[in-house]
Amino acid sequence: MLLQQIINGLTVGSTYGLVALGYTLIYGVLGLINFAHGEIYMIGAFMGFTTLALANLPFWFSIALSVLGAATTGFFVERIAYRPIRKATKSAQLISALGMSIVLRNLAMLAWGSKTLPFPRVLANDALDIAGARFSVLQAVIPLCAVALMFALNGYIGHTRMGISVRAVSLDPEMASMMGIESNRVIGAVFILGSALGGIAGMLVAMFYASISFDMGVIVGIKSFIAAILGGIGSIHGAMIGGLILGLAESFAAAYISPAYKDALAFVLLLLVLLFKPSGILGVSSEKGG
Repeated sequence: MLLQQIINGLTVGSTYGLVALGYTLIYGVLGLINFAHGEIYMIGAFMGFTTLALANLPFWFSIALSVLGAATTGFFVERIAYRPIRKATKSAQLISALGMSIVLRNLAMLAWGSKTLPFPRVLANDALDIAGARFSVLQAVIPLCAVALMFALNGYIGHTRMGISVRAVSLDPEMASMMGIESNRVIGAVFILGSALGGIAGMLVAMFYASISFDMGVIVGIKSFIAAILGGIGSIHGAMIGGLILGLAESFAAAYISPAYKDALAFVLLLLVLLFKPSGILGVSSEKGG
């Protein structure tokens, strides 16, 4: 029973961590929470559905188009909701992001309908049995994929020319501009990269639960945001750790207390973190407001 809950928690927590990577990446540069990120995750899932179930495209091609769709959405979110009001107040940008979130959700409802849709099964549904715990191939793939992407993102930010530019803009945008770094190009790239990660998460979750809906990004977006804060927003490793902790906590709460408390637990953890360690577990302090 314990091992089963750990497996379930790691699976769900990995998806939270993947979405949280997008939150923390964008926050690291702009000092703002992209509240449309949950909807970008949803767009990734629907792109996968469209290419697999409606267009009958090969699985790997479908994944590529899902990531491309989410990344393109992130690009336009930055250009429409953020860039024109870059110098406006934080509250104005926050409202703009919330508005974009509502627009994307409603566009998805118009395009794919308001009903929950079945997602095609593309991997074997066979369950493996280890020490009494059962898990599917996807439950092994999702955590491995999430951790691999986290290390890839960390390497990209830490060791590439664009990564250096991202860190420079994050630390001091004006100084970075004086050094010849185009802030708009860097911020646009960050939105594209973070959105691509959200698209991958959307595709994995759709495959895992075998269903999608136009509002699937709301709860996952909120929980992933909480995961990012829990781990220390602005920290790549912290986002993944926060996601895993939240996933495990939900799994144990559902098994040993009641499934009814599962969703409320995320907000309890958020409250505890804000009360006792506002900078999160990895303690990335920031002077930027969000």
